[in-house]
Amino acid sequence: MMKKNSVWKMISLMVIVFALSVSSIPMQTEAASTTQPKREMRAAWIPTVLNLDMKAGMNQEQYTTWARQTLDKLKASKFNAVIFQVRPTSDALYPSTLAPWSAYITGKAQGTNPGYDPLAIMVEETHKRGMELHAWMNPYRITMAGQALTSLSADNAAKKHPDWVVKYGKQYYFNPGLPEVQNYLIDTVKELVANYDIDAVHMDDYFYPYKIAKEAFPDQAAYKKYGTSFKKVEDWRRDNVNQLVKNLYTAIKETKPHVQFGISPFGVWRNKSMDATGSDTRAGVNNYDDLYADTRAWIKAGTIDYIAPQIYWSRTLAVAKYGTLLDWWSREVQTYAQTHPVNLYIGLADYKVGADSDTAWKDKMELPNQIIANRVAQAAAKGQMHFSLKNIQSNKLGYATIVEQQLYNYTALTPDTSWDDSTVPAMPTVVQVTKETAGRKINITDENRTQPRKYVIYRFNGLQEGSYEDPQNIVDVVYNTNGNTVFVDKTAFTKRAYTYGIKAVSAMGVESTDTFVVTAGE
Repeated sequence: MMKKNSVWKMISLMVIVFALSVSSIPMQTEAASTTQPKREMRAAWIPTVLNLDMKAGMNQEQYTTWARQTLDKLKASKFNAVIFQVRPTSDALYPSTLAPWSAYITGKAQGTNPGYDPLAIMVEETHKRGMELHAWMNPYRITMAGQALTSLSADNAAKKHPDWVVKYGKQYYFNPGLPEVQNYLIDTVKELVANYDIDAVHMDDYFYPYKIAKEAFPDQAAYKKYGTSFKKVEDWRRDNVNQLVKNLYTAIKETKPHVQFGISPFGVWRNKSMDATGSDTRAGVNNYDDLYADTRAWIKAGTIDYIAPQIYWSRTLAVAKYGTLLDWWSREVQTYAQTHPVNLYIGLADYKVGADSDTAWKDKMELPNQIIANRVAQAAAKGQMHFSLKNIQSNKLGYATIVEQQLYNYTALTPDTSWDDSTVPAMPTVVQVTKETAGRKINITDENRTQPRKYVIYRFNGLQEGSYEDPQNIVDVVYNTNGNTVFVDKTAFTKRAYTYGIKAVSAMGVESTDTFVVTAGE
């Protein structure tokens, strides 16, 4: 066992002696060091609304099996995060004092207890695989289209406070202009963050609802009461959303500073025809004017940790080219992140592959090429989020196989948020490696007062270390389990010598400078 700090390595103990056959050690490839990023968000959305990607009515055993199988497949494809929808409407997929049980977990009336905690299981199983869990909530949506208020549970906030509710089109919403609504939403997020070991709170593109032709959003009374300092109702609406985003960010950080807040908005802020600083697009909808979501304001104010615009268009679609929007969003995060940096991820339209009127999506390389575009030097994107799970699983045209085998073929760490806390963690106290039938068992003991959130395990062929910047040398990322963490390297060959380097990773994603090194060999 060799222990390495930033000055030098000191030999303490050889824990394992193996027969070493130099001729049997393959040469490591060089391609990965230049084509694969060491840090990259690779997330899959798992929508539960309308049971899109999760069926209803599973008991605890069935649900746990589903979660494990789902995560195993994503893990094997080198995904490192899931975005799990836990508040699809004014409900919850976890026990809450502020919202009723979602009907999407039981398939029964809203408020029916499934007898287990779906979110707790998903968090545990996700972390067991070294993956992040981003808890996805929809703030204002009370019902889906055509759903009556009478179908809601008696303890639904919309039932308790009918004065908070507005109807627009065929759906019901909480009125974003009411301070009571904002306070309620903040409380729901505080409860979620306090009770669960999630890695992030995530919101998508649903703020004020998408506009309906010839129908005004019914918030004039609230505007008259609370919007007197704004000359235009549109500016007041944008401020309502800005205040919610700001206050949610503050509430999350006050509860658990390491939990991130991310938003995945519609892909266009404003067209250039409406604002000279907008994107050179001709989208029929934009965030600023239609959803009253001023995405630029959040980036500029630093009230989010990441933004993941849904650039759900091909690279050749004239009205909104993928590359045009990638460049625009890249400039946004590079220009306006004044309070603290904001990580840029791109929402990808897996659901369009082989299934869209735009013929570009008939090419199995359209989405893989979008990932490649995200990685070029001038793009600020640090990864992507795939919509959605079922589309990854269906793998139309074989596109997901291409992503897995050519683009996600090495493990990647998720990007850090070091602006929240740049403290470099200490390496683990002791690491031991033992030979087992299943592979090499790695025991990580950490007696440091401030323990890291994760460890990254590097492995090098033979008795010497290699590059810690080359992702092909990463065996896996594991969560710290209370200072005694066990990982089995099932890919290790029995009659081969390896050098393992274990680095600690802080809750903000900062990697330790020092490395605990264990050389197992002859």
